Amino acid sequence: MNNRILGVGALSLAAFMLWFGYGLQAPVAYEPLGPAAFPTVVALIMALCGFRLVLKGGGQAESLPSGALGRILAVVLVLVCYALTFEPLGFIPATALMVCLVGRLFGGSWMRTLAAGAVGSILLFLLFDRGLDVVLPLGILEAWL
Repeated sequence: MNNRILGVGALSLAAFMLWFGYGLQAPVAYEPLGPAAFPTVVALIMALCGFRLVLKGGGQAESLPSGALGRILAVVLVLVCYALTFEPLGFIPATALMVCLVGRLFGGSWMRTLAAGAVGSILLFLLFDRGLDVVLPLGILEAWL
């Protein structure tokens, strides 16, 4: 795959994100920007990068190292499981588990990935749920939080 093909792919994904994100509306307006702002900004940045790749052109992408495709597919599977367990388990346990599993896929030790998952998910929960007032699911920890 060369850079132009990747650029066209990025432009296509950015167009889809703009189309999908444009119609997002919250039932109750809490913020002036609304939920469409984030996917719109990400899509615009992605489109700029895609244009750059299309204009730059050329350049062959390196082939994947041995075992990389399996790890990529495993990350996709972990993210699908994360999406399915996000509400029932709650933000903190689901995120901690996801970070731990993805960290292990990239060669992290059990101790470090468990610590990163636990500490990171708690800090992110405190930042978003308590600090920024973004409601996150409590799941199995609802009795303690």
